[in-house]
Amino acid sequence: MAQTSVYETVMVQFSRAADLMGLDPEIRKILSSTTNEIVVNFPVVMDSGCVQMFTGYRVQHNNVLGPYKGGLRFHPAVNIDEVRALAAWMTWKTAIAGIPYGGAKGGIQMRPWDYSPAELERITRRFTFALGSNIGPEYDIPAPDVNTNAQIMAWILDTYLQMMPPLERNRCVHVVTGKPVESGGSVGRDKATGQGLVYVLEAWAKDYDFRLDGATYMIQGFGNVGSWSARLLKPHGAVLVAVEDHSGALVNPNGIDPDALAAYVAMHGRAQGFEGGTPVDHETFLRTQADFFIPAALENQITAETAPLLNVKLMVEGANGPTDVDGDRILQEKGILILPDVLCNAGGVIVSYFEWLQNKRSEFWDLAEVDGRLLKQILSAYRRVRDAVQRYNTDWRTGAYIVALTRLQTVYRERGIFP
Repeated sequence: MAQTSVYETVMVQFSRAADLMGLDPEIRKILSSTTNEIVVNFPVVMDSGCVQMFTGYRVQHNNVLGPYKGGLRFHPAVNIDEVRALAAWMTWKTAIAGIPYGGAKGGIQMRPWDYSPAELERITRRFTFALGSNIGPEYDIPAPDVNTNAQIMAWILDTYLQMMPPLERNRCVHVVTGKPVESGGSVGRDKATGQGLVYVLEAWAKDYDFRLDGATYMIQGFGNVGSWSARLLKPHGAVLVAVEDHSGALVNPNGIDPDALAAYVAMHGRAQGFEGGTPVDHETFLRTQADFFIPAALENQITAETAPLLNVKLMVEGANGPTDVDGDRILQEKGILILPDVLCNAGGVIVSYFEWLQNKRSEFWDLAEVDGRLLKQILSAYRRVRDAVQRYNTDWRTGAYIVALTRLQTVYRERGIFP
């Protein structure tokens, strides 16, 4: 069976919400298209002295609400279709979160684990140089994503600043977010996506009488989002019974300790070999009985083939686009509620916004302030989505899209279309 393209999934989700809310057809035309699609091919000298060519992307979907915002990923699956989809999701996500950003995404098609740290630095710097004025602190602000981190952001920052006149450099530190704290990053940014997901889950559990203490759950992907979600759920008494990453899956009905697993993965780069769980295959992992499931890996993991296997009551999407159109339909038919990615994983971009503000204002907020502001911002988004779900009598994903499209429609109607 042919897999749905990621961008096709986005457009189906978009159309469902646009139809239900009666989105203005002229505004619908605008939001159905990207604004800019940048493809750069650039050479990098390898440690061996040989030159290798790389292809990088930056898609800018929409900026009517503010500067383009979105991550950069280094992964062999990166292509223009995927980046278009991720950029559109960022537009919806920032609109739902109520922050003054548009949506963008980018990346390099590569296997980052095949390169030395010195090669990764040269690749990152050359990509930044190739993008040139297509990014900027008031225009398009990259951030970490799959296989990129604070160190990558520091290299992008330094390269971009070298391209600026000396007297302008200190005004441009907010060209990227997710930086190391010492280089202008924000405390709390590392855990922000997982923290936001847990805040949303807490709010939903309170509204719908779902007891987290003693609830069992499974996580797919144990990188930044998955590991932080698990660690932050631990104080609530939730029990991690199954986990899967690129190396394989582990189950333990008595519970896997998230802190111990996170420490193991940090040391070994994989979950395989951790003694706190029994290795199982992918299908057995998906069939694990649990109260809820957090997919926190890549797109299109929950499909027509995998959705029927799930044995949970609730899915809390930590990854971007983990569920394709067929998977979504099957989960709804099975009565599995989905709390969507564009709401659940918005914590990352919200705290990126806080970092951007701190840089612009030459301020530094402590962790209590960052977490407090994140809680307030994401709970407001949660309530807007919850109210849209009730008003339109629809699912949570469509309700979230309606919140985003309503805000975008309002701004377009107020500003008009130039000329």
